[in-house]
Amino acid sequence: MDDRKLAFFTAIEDQGGVIVKGRTRFERLFHIGRSSVPLCVDALKAAVQEAKAGSDILRYQMAVNSLFQAAPNEPEALLDKAWMESKEKENRDTTAHLQAELQGYKNNLIKESIRMGNEDLGKHFEAIGDVEAAMDSFWKMRTDVSSTEQLVDLGKLLVRVAIERRDWKSIGNHLKPLNSVNDSDPKAKALKTYSKIANGIAALGQERYKEAAFCFVEASSGVPPEIYNQIASPNDVAIYGGLLALATMDRHELQANLLDNDSFREFLQREPHIRRAITQFVNGRYAACIEILESYRPDYLLDIYLQKHVPKLYADIRTKSIVQYLKPFSCVRLDTMQKAFNGPGPSIEDELFTMIKDGKLNARIDAINKSKALQTLENYEKQALDRIRRMNIMAADLEVKGSRKPGGMNDILFSMTTDDTASLA
Repeated sequence: MDDRKLAFFTAIEDQGGVIVKGRTRFERLFHIGRSSVPLCVDALKAAVQEAKAGSDILRYQMAVNSLFQAAPNEPEALLDKAWMESKEKENRDTTAHLQAELQGYKNNLIKESIRMGNEDLGKHFEAIGDVEAAMDSFWKMRTDVSSTEQLVDLGKLLVRVAIERRDWKSIGNHLKPLNSVNDSDPKAKALKTYSKIANGIAALGQERYKEAAFCFVEASSGVPPEIYNQIASPNDVAIYGGLLALATMDRHELQANLLDNDSFREFLQREPHIRRAITQFVNGRYAACIEILESYRPDYLLDIYLQKHVPKLYADIRTKSIVQYLKPFSCVRLDTMQKAFNGPGPSIEDELFTMIKDGKLNARIDAINKSKALQTLENYEKQALDRIRRMNIMAADLEVKGSRKPGGMNDILFSMTTDDTASLA
């Protein structure tokens, strides 16, 4: 199974497909296993193997326990206690060794060695799952940093741990060294793309959707994915940027910032359905845009960063679509709206009422007079048909006579006094 898994990931990487590295890979597999019934067993088995390839015993236990609940008869659903005991001893010995080394560096007052010792210890704590201790070790490196490059590397370490901790607010501060790199620096483009993606994830986590959209849209597709693949993949950038832009930007902004943006269009090539949805929205085909997005909703509900935001983002996109659809009209029939946006199912009237009440739609529903209006329309249609019929009879020089009582209603409505007119019954 390990060989097959390695071959699978190698094939995907060789094809330039979705690939992430580091601790986020376990997070994604475990999240899918806990969120999807059809994919549960396979994802959790992969998560078990991913955990066992590392040093985080707690993650291994979590994955095995979840797999045992879903498929207790699977071989991977039983804890490998021998591996756990061996790994625990190894982790304990490594921790003691690194701490002793660091103390030696401190005794000798060698700043560069102290910085590297804290970095090694922090990476070790991160690998075994003690992210609080990892953050503490990385933070202690600040006083011993002696170059811009070291400051940038420290910022990336702090960002990585902050994302795992979901400490969204601190990420902006950790990224300041990356943002301050001079544009003439050969690494500036790569660092700024890393910063944009990390800032986008942080803004998404804080529901600052438009800010997040611009962060992802401004990332450069020319930067190798290896620069940022421990926090996101190029496909993530396309999906996050596209969905967030659809939820927050108008048609002109979508055209200028996404479809006419050569760099972001390269990201969109990896997720063509997102590009199609954006194109449909820009071209005014809002129902088609929503239909495309709905077909991919289950996939986005399996994403570790998007999952809890999907209902809100989809609702915002739908609201925007309805508002844009109504803009050219002064009056629209509800049944037309029902066909365009709902199809069979609950009436769209309640949704429109809520949008009007919340101030999202400047319109009104004629619920009081709509019955009277329909009756008036039917009467008008009947009168128009009667008049057309009468004109045709007169044009054919015909006279229609019928038995009626003199002075009756027919005489009042249809009697004609000119010499060449017909008298209709």
